[in-house]
Amino acid sequence: MTDMSLAQISDAMRDIDIAMLSTHTSGGKIAARPMSNNRDVDYDGDSYYFTWDEARMVDDIERDPNVSLTFQGSKGFAIAVEGKAEIVRDKDQFKQHWAPDLDKWFEDGIDTKGIAMIKVRAERVHYWDGEDDGEIKLG
Repeated sequence: MTDMSLAQISDAMRDIDIAMLSTHTSGGKIAARPMSNNRDVDYDGDSYYFTWDEARMVDDIERDPNVSLTFQGSKGFAIAVEGKAEIVRDKDQFKQHWAPDLDKWFEDGIDTKGIAMIKVRAERVHYWDGEDDGEIKLG
């Protein structure tokens, strides 16, 4: 087992754009979908993802905030995050995490009607780096 710091995890995450975000559906099933982290990875345990307020995952999170994120990097590097999610609808917070690439999905930027942001606060981060692995507990 290796000992990576949260700062080292953040550095490793910079080149991993897509995470699989898993939620619990109303029927008790697990639903996963790819989400872009928009290179917003000054990782302190919080992750941010933009979506539509009417998306099923928003309902899933509001009902059960327990989620997981999975990141797959190169050369056998992977990260699994367990945490709590919340839905953010505040434009000031949108500004802090907005990236120009998002304009192709949300044409009016942070003023796009029906936009929401998912904030995931990590409680546990498990990582694999080839044959080495480790865990960081937060909160």
